Amino acid sequence: MLGYITLGSNDLAAAQAFYSNLVPVIGGKELMRFSDSFIVYGVSLDKAGIAITTAYNGEPATPGNGNMAAIVVRDRAQVDALYNKAIELGGTCEGPPGLRGDEGPMAFYAAYFRDPDGNKLCAYRMGPA
Repeated sequence: MLGYITLGSNDLAAAQAFYSNLVPVIGGKELMRFSDSFIVYGVSLDKAGIAITTAYNGEPATPGNGNMAAIVVRDRAQVDALYNKAIELGGTCEGPPGLRGDEGPMAFYAAYFRDPDGNKLCAYRMGPA
């Protein structure tokens, strides 16, 4: 249903450094750029992605209270790797990797972190270990 999610940044160079080094962990890369003010990352243009940009209205970008972008990955090891890379790149922990709920066919394994601008992200994998 979603094509991409946009996250605001007050320091686009720092955000670019964060995401350019984070998304390769799950096979992603920069897919599109408009004049260094809007950059899209993902695995392909026909899959959901993450865009970073300064706020259109020129006001400071602020993370939403209760907003979060969730990134689906192929296995639990990618959840761990993405989380660890985010923390290494200056992200902050909002919940370390782990199983939320019971193990089984619909098990939810996730990690939560914030990027340097404070935007909250989740890396997750549904299914058994």
